[in-house]
Amino acid sequence: MLPSNHIDDTSPWYQITVEQNISCIKLTGSYTLAALDQQLQKVGAKLTHFATQSDLHWDLTSIQQMDHAGAVLIWRAWKMHRPANLLIRPEHERLFTHLEKARPAPKPVRRDILWPILTLGRRFFLFWDHLTGIITLLGQVLLNVLYLVKHPNQIPLREISANLFRTGAQALSITALVGFLIGIVLSYLSSEQLHSYGADMFIINILGMSIVRELGPMLAAILVAGRSGSSMTAQLGVMRVTEELDALTVMGIPHSLRLVLPKIIGLGIAMPLVVLWTSAIALLGGILAADLQIGLNYKYALSNLPDAVPVANLWIGMGKGVVCGMAIALIACHFGLRIKPNTESLGEGTTNSVVTSITAVILIDAIFAVIFSNVGLKIRS
Repeated sequence: MLPSNHIDDTSPWYQITVEQNISCIKLTGSYTLAALDQQLQKVGAKLTHFATQSDLHWDLTSIQQMDHAGAVLIWRAWKMHRPANLLIRPEHERLFTHLEKARPAPKPVRRDILWPILTLGRRFFLFWDHLTGIITLLGQVLLNVLYLVKHPNQIPLREISANLFRTGAQALSITALVGFLIGIVLSYLSSEQLHSYGADMFIINILGMSIVRELGPMLAAILVAGRSGSSMTAQLGVMRVTEELDALTVMGIPHSLRLVLPKIIGLGIAMPLVVLWTSAIALLGGILAADLQIGLNYKYALSNLPDAVPVANLWIGMGKGVVCGMAIALIACHFGLRIKPNTESLGEGTTNSVVTSITAVILIDAIFAVIFSNVGLKIRS
């Protein structure tokens, strides 16, 4: 047995003393992340070794400073349990009380051998849940339309007008810029190849058919999905976080009538106009690039454009705009209404909304391409 008041260790972090046959470890110095620095693991190993002695008394009153890192170091040395004999200062007591209430870290989940099948199954049921939710929301919107037909005085004209302005008028600048640049790029690439074969005049056919029928509607829909779709989802998500949706429910105001339906109608009206605007600006950029690249006169291009591109292609493109606009608004509202009242769910829901909307736009374009494969195309037998 060590004599009384004998100091067994003179480390700057702790001192072990024996007084009246009672072994005591007194922690000294600053138990902060900056002070421990490179000694963190070494001091932690020493304290863990001392904590195995059940009859050892712990004295933390001599610690000058302690932050959360130092408290966690001591707490882990104690194996997440306080020792039986402990002296601690009141300001440090709060740190260990917080650590006692903290949940332990989850154990690593061992992957089952069938985890690919389980993951695929979960993804399928999640997809099915969202699909049924979108169909249910669509059915509710259709019921609201029938209700408004019988009660035209309750049509939310102001909400429709506001959504028409936000999704249509405010999107003209970005769609014009992207459409103009795409038209220039497409014209430069095509005219260079056609000029080498002496087929300069066919640049009008390529620009007209590709932009009016495909690129114009697709560009406009993707830009609107990323801009307006995310805005709709975030708006409904914030209303969920601030409990405004719950307030509407308490007042008996249906979400689908005042929030969802105006967005669908507004974007359904604005989208074909945005498609027409984007296609026109893209054609303008393409014709300008062709004039600079191969000297194609813009008057000749504009006069031959109606013959190269049948008007049916314009209606197909605008029809895509109507369907894509309504689909984007419906998907955005679906994910917005499903957001939970926390910021993490808000970001995740907005991301999922944009990705799903763009995927839906591509699927709609493919469906239109199959259905109208023989419409608006000059096919020689």
